[in-house]
Order: sequence, then C-alpha cells, then structure tokens
Amino acid sequence: MHLTYLLPAPMHVTPLGETEMRRRATLLGEWAGESTRITVAAVDNGPASVESAYEEYLAIPAMGTALRRAERSGTDAIILGCFGDPGLDGLREIAVKPVVGPAGAAMALACTLGHRFSVVTVADGVRPLLRRLAWETGVLPALCEIRSVELSVLAINTDHDAAYAALRTECERALDATEADTLVLGCMSMGFLGSAERLSTELGVPVVNPIRAAVHHAQALHRMGLAPSRRAYRRPAALADDAGDTSLLHQAAGPLEVTP
Repeated sequence: MHLTYLLPAPMHVTPLGETEMRRRATLLGEWAGESTRITVAAVDNGPASVESAYEEYLAIPAMGTALRRAERSGTDAIILGCFGDPGLDGLREIAVKPVVGPAGAAMALACTLGHRFSVVTVADGVRPLLRRLAWETGVLPALCEIRSVELSVLAINTDHDAAYAALRTECERALDATEADTLVLGCMSMGFLGSAERLSTELGVPVVNPIRAAVHHAQALHRMGLAPSRRAYRRPAALADDAGDTSLLHQAAGPLEVTP
C-alpha cells in the first residue's frame, strides 16, 4: 500500500526544512507499519503554515495539483497534512482515490472512545474553524470545547519541550473545566511531538493523535475498497473524464517529496 501525506505548505523552504520532512516521514512509516509505504509531499508554493481560513484557501490550488500528481504516481490514498482539512470537499471532487482529513478522522474516532471530547489546538483564531469541522463531521453535539496553547505552528516545531509543557497544561484544564472524557490534538505538529501517546498515559484518558487516526483511516479505506461517495462529492462538470486532465488546476513545478 502506498499513501501520500500532503503538506499544504512548502515546508522545505521554511526554517524547518527538509530535515523536518524526513523526520516526519520516518515517524509516519513507523506508525503505518511495514506493509505501507508513505511519501511526504510538500506543495511548491503557498503560506509557510496554515493557521487561518485565508491561509487555507491560499494553499488549495497547489494542493490540487499535488494531489493529481500523487494519483498519477500510483498512490492509494492521500492524507491532508493539516488539522484544518483544507480544501477537503473540493479535493475529494477531483480525486480518484480516497482523501482523508485528519480532523474528521480524529473527531470521529474520539466519539468511539468516550461520550464527550475536547480539542486542544494552536491558537484562538482557529477555534471557529475547528468548531465548523466538528459540525461538518457530524460530531458537534459531542464536542465540549476547543482550547488553544497560543503557540504558532513554527514555534511548536522549534522548541518541543516548551510546546509539550503548554500542551499538557491546556489538556489538564480541558479535563478540569468540562465533562470531556477524551481529548483530540488539534494540530499535526502536536502529533509529531509524540505527545498524544505520552499524554494518554499521564492523564489517564484517551488522547487522539490526528496523524495516526488519519493514517489508519486511510489504510482501512484502501483495504476495504472504499472511497468517498460520488453522490456527495460530484466531479466538476468542467473537468474532463480523463483522470490525467489537470486543465482546471494550478500548474507549477513538482512538489518536494521525501521518504524515510
């Protein structure tokens, strides 16, 4: 099985660089298991990180091109590398293979682990966006609250220890303030800290890593031969039936791709 983890930002030209992409590729490979090969692909242009609806929309055209390129290279499913699930509905319209949004996968999984869940994310500004995602996923009644550590995505990746300390504090507050019995990390960079697994042990409640939720969801879809319904995600009328047609999509040089 071949999965593509699609970053909506050109991480290779940010201070994090290709080193961070390779670190993430290694972790993804460990979590996916030996039967799955995962390629980490970054778009070639766009915002340095996605922390607002505006940045989501800026990222989507290049994501569309990268997605179609990944499908032509033989990928079995695409995982969006952002908890905001940027462009998920539109990307599913043009995709042939399954496209998995980590927020939807993680929130749906949380509802199988308890009765109420809370999300801990990066900044206050994304809280309305995540509440909308909970509504779109159909789990809004089970959402207690969304808390934020007030750190940027780049800051989380710069000082892992400080990021974990802030994250644990907000997770504890989330459990103290509400009836939440399950937590979801609302940022992919948080997931790559290995923090969900550690917090589950330290706090005594399930803490869902959105990356692992998305990877295993993508694996399950492929193994079951399932893909999003064409009744829900209808192919754009202006897009040719040929899966290789990218006439409507942004054309640019290929994205950077790395494997472990």
